[in-house]
Amino acid sequence: MKRAIFPGTFDPFTVGHYSIVERGLCIFDEIIIGVGINKSKNTLFSLEKRIDIINQSFVDEPRVKVASYLSLTVDFALSVQADFVLRGLRSVGDFEYERSIADANKKLTGIETVILLTESKHSFISSTVTRELYSFGKDITGFLAPNVKL
Repeated sequence: MKRAIFPGTFDPFTVGHYSIVERGLCIFDEIIIGVGINKSKNTLFSLEKRIDIINQSFVDEPRVKVASYLSLTVDFALSVQADFVLRGLRSVGDFEYERSIADANKKLTGIETVILLTESKHSFISSTVTRELYSFGKDITGFLAPNVKL
């Protein structure tokens, strides 16, 4: 079985994240979305709400699981017996950062990173932009995955 983790803070989980997971299901048998707990980040949505949003997105997809973790991402991957880390890239600026982490993870554990490019129709959507719009009362329905109700 090919199992991958898709790690992130997901504050909130956007349609861009959803697209990466949906496309990743063509490659992997199972994807575990790892909601990282980063105590230095002030999140808008609680951990429970972020997990709920993701579960709403994949309510009919048994190959997608959700778990939270408070460790290095690579240690989380090992704990769930994943051989791959799935990541998405929105821009060239993200590449060097993701590559250095992928190289370190490979050196430490042998875990491979698979990077999918964000679909151009979602490339402007980020959790940061979505949070900002939401905090000012804007309708962010089009920025979120299908089936999500806030």
